[in-house]
Amino acid sequence: MPLDIRPIVVQRAADAAPQTPAPLGASQLRRTFDEALPAFETTASVEDLAAPLGQRRASDAIQLAVDMAREGYNLFVMGPPGSGKRTMVMQVLTGRAAGACAPGDWVYVNNFEVPAKPLALELPAGDGPKLAKDMAQLVEELRTAIPAVFESDEYRSRESQIETEFAERHDKAFAALAEEGAAQKVGIVRTPAGFSMAPLKDGEVMSPEEFAKLPEDEQARIQKVIVELQEKLEQIVRHVIEWRREWRARLKQLNREMTLFAVGHLVGDLKQRYAARPRVISYLEAVERDVIENADDFRAAAQAAAPPPFAAARGEPSFSRYSVNVIVEHTAGKGSPVIDADHPTHANLIGRIDHISQFGTLATNFTLIKPGALHRANGGCLVIDARKLLMQPFAWDAMKRALTTREIRIESLAEAYSLVSTVSLTPEPIPLDVKVVLLGDRTLYYLLCQYDPEFGRLFKVVADFDDAFDLTPESLDGYVRLIATIARRRSLAPFDRGAVARVIEHAVRLAGDTRKIGARVEAIEDLMCEADHRARLGGQPSTNAEDVEGALGAQRERLARVHGRLHEAILRGTLMIATAGSRVGQVNALSVYELGELAFAEPTRITATTRLGEGQVIDVQREVELGGAIHSKGVLILASFIASRFSHNRPHALAASLVFEQTYGLVEGDSASLAELCALISSLADASVRQSFAVTGSVNQLGEVQAIGAVN
Repeated sequence: MPLDIRPIVVQRAADAAPQTPAPLGASQLRRTFDEALPAFETTASVEDLAAPLGQRRASDAIQLAVDMAREGYNLFVMGPPGSGKRTMVMQVLTGRAAGACAPGDWVYVNNFEVPAKPLALELPAGDGPKLAKDMAQLVEELRTAIPAVFESDEYRSRESQIETEFAERHDKAFAALAEEGAAQKVGIVRTPAGFSMAPLKDGEVMSPEEFAKLPEDEQARIQKVIVELQEKLEQIVRHVIEWRREWRARLKQLNREMTLFAVGHLVGDLKQRYAARPRVISYLEAVERDVIENADDFRAAAQAAAPPPFAAARGEPSFSRYSVNVIVEHTAGKGSPVIDADHPTHANLIGRIDHISQFGTLATNFTLIKPGALHRANGGCLVIDARKLLMQPFAWDAMKRALTTREIRIESLAEAYSLVSTVSLTPEPIPLDVKVVLLGDRTLYYLLCQYDPEFGRLFKVVADFDDAFDLTPESLDGYVRLIATIARRRSLAPFDRGAVARVIEHAVRLAGDTRKIGARVEAIEDLMCEADHRARLGGQPSTNAEDVEGALGAQRERLARVHGRLHEAILRGTLMIATAGSRVGQVNALSVYELGELAFAEPTRITATTRLGEGQVIDVQREVELGGAIHSKGVLILASFIASRFSHNRPHALAASLVFEQTYGLVEGDSASLAELCALISSLADASVRQSFAVTGSVNQLGEVQAIGAVN
C-alpha cells in the first residue's frame, strides 16, 4: 500500500494520539501585498524615506560611535552584502560632518636646521594655501628687493668706505716699512713672486757687482738690516691676513644689515598676519635667518637671465626650500571631512615620500611628501572596506599603529626593508584625531576578535545589520517609501501600485519568511532598474507588475543554464527520477543548488536497503568521503532514532544502507535526513512510497520533523 509521507509525525510515546497537520494552502505559500499597501497610484506621489529602514540596532550603534568622542570608539559595521551598510553609514557621517567645524590645514615646510626632518605646521581651515601663496610671493619680492639693495648708492658708499679703510691701512704699513728701509739704504721691491729687498745707492737698487765692491762691514750691516726688515715684513703680512678677515667680516655684516633692511619689513608683515600661530612665527624667523645667510643666492639669481636646467643638482641657487607643501586643505564652514578610502594600500593610507631621478641617483625633499587617506580624514571620519584593508600588505598594521599612537607617521617601506639605497626624509608626525569605520562581513569581525588582541581595544563599537526585519504595517509603509526614494534617486520611471506590491513580494521571498522582509536593498535596486528598462522599452510612463515579473524572469533565465541541464537530464531519463507510482525503499529528496545569485532545488533519488545485522546504518556518502559533516550528523541522528524506536527492549538487529543515487559531488546539510528516514521505514515495513512527492527537512532523535525555510 502506498505510504503518504505528508502527514508524517513520529511520536515517541506509543500511546500518544497521532496528529495530522493540515496541508498548506496556496495562499500560505505565496503572500501578496496588493491589498495591504497604503493608498497611492504611483511612487511619484509617495514621500522619500527620511530615516534608515528596519535597522534600529545598527543605527543606534552607528550613532553611539559617531557621538562618542573617546579613544578606541571606532566602528565596525558588519552584515550581508547589499544590505545598505555603506549608504546608511555615509548618511549618518555626512549629516554629522555638516554640523561640525572644519579641521585645520596641515603643511610641511623646510627644517633649516635639520633638512632631513621637515616640520609639520597646523593652520586654520583655508590658511594652508594662503601661506603657500604668501611664501611664493615673498620669494619673488626678495629676488627683486635684495639685488636692488646691493646696487643702491648707500651700499656702494659703505662698501667703498670699508675697502678704502683697508687699503689705507695696508698702504700705510708698507709705506712705513719702505721709509724705514730707505733710511737704512735698503729698498723693498714688489715682484710677481712677492716682496724682495735689495741695497740702495742714490735711491737706486745696487747690482750684485756693486754690492760686492762694498766694504765687508757695510755688507754685513746691510744684510742685518735686510733680515730685520724681512721679519717686520712677515709681521705686516700676518697683519694683512687679519685685516682681510676683519674686512670680510665687516663686509658680511654690511651685507647682513642691508639684507635685513630688505627682508625685515617683508617678513614682518607675514609675522603680523600669522601672529596667532607661534610655530608659523618660528618658521618665518628661520626663513629670515636663512635668507640673510644666503643673500648671495638672490644676487646670483638676479644676474642670471634664467636658471639653467638641474640648477639645484649642480649646487646653483634654488629657492624651493622656501616653498610650502600643503598636505591637507579644508574650506571653512563646510564641515568636517568624510573620506571613503576605496584603495587602502599602505602608501594611500599614511602617505608617501616620492623621489626624483637626478643624474642616475634618487633625490627627494619635503615638497615631495604626499598625503594619505588618514591625512585627508584627520578631524573627521574615514570609511574603509575591511576586506580590502586586510588584503593590502602592511596596511592593517599601519592603521593600528596610527590609531594607537594617535599620530600619522609617514614611513617608507622600501627604506625600512632596504629595498632602495638613497637618502630619505623623516617628516614630523602629525597628530591624529579621526573616527575610523570598517565595513565587512561577520566572518571577518569574529576572526579579528579571535586572532587580533588589539582589534577589540581599537574598535569598541559594532553595528550588526540584519538580513531581514519584521514585516509590520509600519515597515511595509517604510518599504514603499524606500522604493519611491530609489526610483527618484536613480531617475527611474514611477512604479505603480502593482509593481510596488511585486517588488515587496520579492523582498519577502529574499528573506525566506512571510513574516520578514529582506534587507538586501542592492538586490531590490537592481530589480527596479531592470524593470524600469523594460518599461521604457515598451514606451510606458510608469513601471507595472508585468515589468517587474519580466525582470525577475530575465534574472532567473540568465543564470538558469545548469538548472535547465539538470531538468533536461531528468526528462530524458539520464537522471533516474520517478514521478509516478510507488516504490519500496525509494524517496525523492530535494537537493538545493546555490550558483551565484540563483538558488534552485532539484529532486535526487535516495534509496535504502535493510537486512539483519548488528544495528549498523551505512551511509555510502560518508564511507566514500562524499558526505559533509552536517550530512553525516543527520544520518547518525536518524540511526539513533531508529534504534531507540524499534529496539528499546531488545538488541538492534538491523543493518541498512543509504545512498544518494547518481550524485558525484559532495553532499552537505541535514535536510535529507527526513527523506532518508522515510526510505528506511519504507524498506523495513516493505511499504511503498508515492514517487509524486519530493521530501525535504531534518529530524531529531525524538523523530520530530524540524522547520525548513524558503519553501517556494
